[in-house]
Amino acid sequence: MAEILETQGLSKQYQMGEVPVDALRAVDFRVRKGEFVAIMGPSGSGKSTLLHLMGGLDIPSDGEVTLDGRRLAHLSDDEVTIIRRRQVGFVFQFFNLLPTLTAAENVALPLLIDGQRLSDYAGQVDQLLDLVGLADRRDHKPDQLSGGEQQRVAIARALVNDPSLVLADEPTGNLDSRSGEEIISILTSLHAEQGITVLLVTHDTNIAHHCQRIIHLKDGEVVAEESA
Repeated sequence: MAEILETQGLSKQYQMGEVPVDALRAVDFRVRKGEFVAIMGPSGSGKSTLLHLMGGLDIPSDGEVTLDGRRLAHLSDDEVTIIRRRQVGFVFQFFNLLPTLTAAENVALPLLIDGQRLSDYAGQVDQLLDLVGLADRRDHKPDQLSGGEQQRVAIARALVNDPSLVLADEPTGNLDSRSGEEIISILTSLHAEQGITVLLVTHDTNIAHHCQRIIHLKDGEVVAEESA
């Protein structure tokens, strides 16, 4: 199966005052199309940093990311932005929904940012809300939805541009255990039924074992890999 994502010697260093801190150290990593992969590790191990670099949200100090055959370091900022907008779907721990927009409007937001005519995608937005079990909540705003429902909206939003890859950063970390299980069940179904490639950062072993492969990070380095 073809690779959709590869990192080579990927490193990220931050300055904490006068002290350099290595968040990632020469990480080599590959994800094949259609895989469901978890990244685990203790707090501060570099999990979120790795995810942000792979999604083009941050720039590495060294090494490179190749996404769907394109080396991000060789592209302009505008080109990386377009790839991130059209080929990568993001799901974050704290949902990141706009409070003044309805569920349907939040799902459609990436289309609006991309300059698309929303009227052309009304049916697709409704299908995605139905897919995540929120067809009857399309006109509700975030403060009218539970945490689990808000995260379902975020998943639908991540899928609206039909991305090649979904990156989920602790998507169950702000939810109770029942809601968390519902969210991982949705992601598992999307992977199984539609072949969507999912890369998931989590600290929860039970969540990670829904994935096919688990990568363990410690102190910014890959220290182990296992099949779930």
